[in-house]
Amino acid sequence: MSDMTETTPGWLSSDDLEQARARMPILYVEAVPVRVDDSGEVTSIGLLLRIGPDGTVSRTLVSGRVLHHERVRDALLRHLEKDLGPVALPRIPASLQPFTVAEYFPTAGITPYHDPRQHAVSLAYIVPVTGDCRPRQDALDLVWFSPHEAASAAVQGEMPGGHGFLLRQALGHLGLPH
Repeated sequence: MSDMTETTPGWLSSDDLEQARARMPILYVEAVPVRVDDSGEVTSIGLLLRIGPDGTVSRTLVSGRVLHHERVRDALLRHLEKDLGPVALPRIPASLQPFTVAEYFPTAGITPYHDPRQHAVSLAYIVPVTGDCRPRQDALDLVWFSPHEAASAAVQGEMPGGHGFLLRQALGHLGLPH
């Protein structure tokens, strides 16, 4: 038996993560990237285009786990940079109160949110970005939609696992038609 100490705190091996997902809820952050005009009104909403593990193409929001010993603010910034690029220039809200808390269950139908891998609790934020967004990691593209386009059944239908519902909640929180 080894007495070695883990040198990369916060990261779990694939097996450890699978075991944790099977035993307890995992904390996530999600962000709806928006562009705003000079008066603070939302002019567009950014949605990522991704290819899932099964090869399906879908639209999604910025999303990711909060690591052990990581502040929510830091996790939000890390995932925004990971998904939108290092010069997206997100403006993290001064208050970290989310616009909603989404509960994802491995069993479909308990809530509007579904993740077959795990029970997850996600803090959802609307984050204005002012810089140049260039998707990274596993995102194919970032497309900016007007609030009206983002509210359409066609766009929301391309968002699996409840992300379409979460986008409607964000639009409602902003006072926009959803």
